[in-house]
Amino acid sequence: MSAQTFTPEVGVRITPSAAAHIRKQIDKAPGAEGFRIALKPSGCSGYMYVVDLVTQPGEDDRKFIVDGDIPIYVDAKSLPLLNGTEIDFVKEGLNSMFRFNNPNAESECGCGESISIRQEA
Repeated sequence: MSAQTFTPEVGVRITPSAAAHIRKQIDKAPGAEGFRIALKPSGCSGYMYVVDLVTQPGEDDRKFIVDGDIPIYVDAKSLPLLNGTEIDFVKEGLNSMFRFNNPNAESECGCGESISIRQEA
């Protein structure tokens, strides 16, 4: 009998609404190569989502092509925390924003600005 290691594909998904918004932002920004999503330590719950356009990928970035042609970059530290996350773009009244459906999030703070991540036992 032999032992095998299984490494599932890790990645992010985007909704059609998010894809349309991201494409529009990339098209408006000269030199933009894609879109970055990351988590940084911050806020009252532990982590805050950070999104930005990428003009130069980082050394530890992992690149995903989503919706056929949109490059999404995730740094190595954020990748396990974002595994399986779906990004949506929603309009609520006069406001529009990205909404993250992250299966790794355990809770979010009352203001919705930060999340806590489920820790493996």
